[in-house]
Amino acid sequence: MPLTPSRESAPSVRRTTADDPLARPLLDELAHEYTTRYGSSEDLSRYPVEEFVPPHGTFLLLLEQDLPVAGGAYRRYDEHTAELKRIWTHSAHRRRGLARRVLTALEREAAARGYSRIYLTTGPRQPEARGLYLASGYRPLFDVSADPETIGPLPFEKFLENPKP
Repeated sequence: MPLTPSRESAPSVRRTTADDPLARPLLDELAHEYTTRYGSSEDLSRYPVEEFVPPHGTFLLLLEQDLPVAGGAYRRYDEHTAELKRIWTHSAHRRRGLARRVLTALEREAAARGYSRIYLTTGPRQPEARGLYLASGYRPLFDVSADPETIGPLPFEKFLENPKP
């Protein structure tokens, strides 16, 4: 399935599951990227698919002409906190604000499910992700002046406005 839809229409959001065949191209590319940057993609299989389904989690895809261009998920971290995972934009569709749209959709969904806080980690070799989270209002839970390689996974948090009680 080619991943080169026209950019004429705004992407639609589809709630699905991580094992949906439609998600496979994005997750395969993410696995390749993890392997290239870190030598392994084992982290992608660390959590069962069931952790990313309602009512405690969700998995979203951004589609253009029914083709996946970006996606992401969250799972329950604790009673008040959703943990973001697998935020990814297909390489052919980067620099268009799609990851930010995924973040916004996940934040909105988490707030609607009653979460008041988002937690996430990103790898030290993902400066694009680090920049996205900082620009999107996430607070780093690490010393931003330190060398990311000395920290390991970089944790961030964001408190959500108007979570559903």
